[in-house]
Amino acid sequence: MFLCAAVNNFRVPSARLQRSLRATFLGLAANVVLTAAKFLAGIFGHSQALIADAVESLADIFSSIIVWRGLVVAETPPDEDHPYGHGKAEPIAAAIVSVMLLLAAVWIAFTALHLLKEPRVAPSPWTLVLLIAIIVMKETLFRFVLRESETVASSAVQTDAWHHRSDAVTSAAAFLGIGISLVGGNGYEAADNWGAVAAAAVIAWNGWHLLVPAMNELMDRSPDRELVEQIRRVAGTIRGVDGVEKCFVRKMGYQFFVDMHVEVDPQMTVKNSHRIGHEVKNKVRSEIPSVRDVLIHIEPLKPAINSRPATP
Repeated sequence: MFLCAAVNNFRVPSARLQRSLRATFLGLAANVVLTAAKFLAGIFGHSQALIADAVESLADIFSSIIVWRGLVVAETPPDEDHPYGHGKAEPIAAAIVSVMLLLAAVWIAFTALHLLKEPRVAPSPWTLVLLIAIIVMKETLFRFVLRESETVASSAVQTDAWHHRSDAVTSAAAFLGIGISLVGGNGYEAADNWGAVAAAAVIAWNGWHLLVPAMNELMDRSPDRELVEQIRRVAGTIRGVDGVEKCFVRKMGYQFFVDMHVEVDPQMTVKNSHRIGHEVKNKVRSEIPSVRDVLIHIEPLKPAINSRPATP
């Protein structure tokens, strides 16, 4: 058997980092402004739902900082201690942010339910105008950042995008709760609290929805079968490759590493099998740019087993 592998020096294009950071910093700046506005509006407008919404935006600020650092670390070139690069920093950042969402949801729900028994003052009508502006801004940010996350193929940026969507939803829940309490009048002040509880449920769902793919990536879950089959097909086009016995793919940041067992003629020389291994590797990387490296293990082609007994 022959094992051939080579890790080429690779530098991530700076354009990807720039686009990722642009989307992250834009969301960070918006969250700083909105958090202050929500806290002030919640306090002076007597809205528990708005205060809960502000807490969610505050979590967004910390999450954007975590995403920012995760992106920067993930772009660090491979070194002696991390020969596969630092791409795992992105799903780690995504997982931390997701857990923060879950914790924020628990805190918001607990606080809102705890305050149900206390006397409440109806929220101020002007808070509804502020919430409409927030919903429009957050939904616009969500669409922009999500589009950027798909362009740069970043799970961390995608998580940040869904933070904006969850913020828009929590603001909508706050709008509904405040609206009901204002329309209902006396006795309906608690609708604001229930709006905060509904917002917490949405935040928790988003947190779990984002945590699962991040954990799958950290645990080296295989990508979709379509990519694996594409790699197999490309390898099979190389002359001298009689079959692909195994093909394992794992994700590192936005790139993929492939471990492949290629079957060749058992009578082939080591030199020729070495050449075929490099041709497979170069072809796969050329046809599928998201594949960073391919580790080829050469296997002798197993003879076909004839199920019928030989004729005497």
